[in-house]
Amino acid sequence: MSIDTRIEEIRRQGYYVDFGDVFNQSYANFKKIALNAGLVFILLVLMLGIFMFGLGLVGVGLSSFATGITNLDFSGFSTVGLLIYFFAVVLVSGLAAPINAGIINMAYLAAHNREFSVSTAFGYYQSNYFKELFVVAVLSTFLNLVVNFALESVGYAFLGQIFNYLVAFFLMLSTPLIIFGEVKAIESIKLSILIVSKQFFILLGLAIVSVIFCCLGIFGLCIGIFFTIPFLHATTYSIYDNIIGTQGGDELDEIGTTAE
Repeated sequence: MSIDTRIEEIRRQGYYVDFGDVFNQSYANFKKIALNAGLVFILLVLMLGIFMFGLGLVGVGLSSFATGITNLDFSGFSTVGLLIYFFAVVLVSGLAAPINAGIINMAYLAAHNREFSVSTAFGYYQSNYFKELFVVAVLSTFLNLVVNFALESVGYAFLGQIFNYLVAFFLMLSTPLIIFGEVKAIESIKLSILIVSKQFFILLGLAIVSVIFCCLGIFGLCIGIFFTIPFLHATTYSIYDNIIGTQGGDELDEIGTTAE
């Protein structure tokens, strides 16, 4: 069945997804990708930490950055610093998007008992999907920043965090729609919102359980969270696979191995 046909079915009559089946599949795939994906996250956080430290110095100065690194306050930025911050965060988000896609692809390969490695996470930088992944990440991050800035300006910063979670939740399927369904960026956003809204509470439950599972990594000397975060990606893949199904296996295998 083509993805267009499947999407049309979802539009007309919705779909059924079993919470238990998705969770079990997610956990099975997670066990296979946890080590490789965890190493990717450690590497990514190290690079991002260095970048954000430099960005903080430019935006607010050394003393302000040192005292506020764990509690970002837009009011501490100069106008130029704020613009630099917005631009840098949006750019970094866009450039990191292919890694998110690569880890979801790890889950796909794991589900089909195919080989993958740490380098699989970087495979989409060499693919035709890079532009679409970049656009979705840039648009969603820019929207989050603008809304957060507006809400903080009127004293409702906590609502900004809730908005961030909702955006991430409704767009959770945009990445697999791009890499598995070969859907364009804007269309993937629309379809992700459509699909998630059809089974809002079941998918919300899966998302909440996934986040709780990821947080368990904190008890592993904190560094363990890097190895539990991939459960979110395994869940995203399983949700997509149970609702729509994956296609284009040959091309996906190629993406998973070309970087090795």
